[in-house]
Amino acid sequence: MAKPQYWLIKSEPSVYPYAQLEKDGKTAWTGVRNYEARNNLRAMKPGDLCLYYHSNEGKAVVAVAKALTAAGPDPTAPGEDWASVDVGPVVPLAQPVDLATFKATAALKDCQLLTRSRISVVPITAPHFKLILKMGKTALPK
Repeated sequence: MAKPQYWLIKSEPSVYPYAQLEKDGKTAWTGVRNYEARNNLRAMKPGDLCLYYHSNEGKAVVAVAKALTAAGPDPTAPGEDWASVDVGPVVPLAQPVDLATFKATAALKDCQLLTRSRISVVPITAPHFKLILKMGKTALPK
């Protein structure tokens, strides 16, 4: 079985907070209208893990989600070339990791949250993913 890839997905908490994903059990990750982010969605595979980042308000990684499906057409853009994946909740972080902490952590200086800050779906390296979980005082469920 292939190792999961890691991603960071962004949502404004006033639009779709992680708590809503927990309540819903899954959601279609739609509305991405950036080509680079769309291509990142298309690269996701079921089982890939996603850091769930609350953007604009809060500016922090608050949880881990996972891709449940491979990418398909975005139903909010019929006839257009945009992508969507279904994601589900995994675990909230015991301690959110805010943007200021990212910026202050030398080991994260090349993390795409910082280097590609305008992109709503970016890949995350395995070492960055593990460090962020550690900083968030969170372990993945068995």
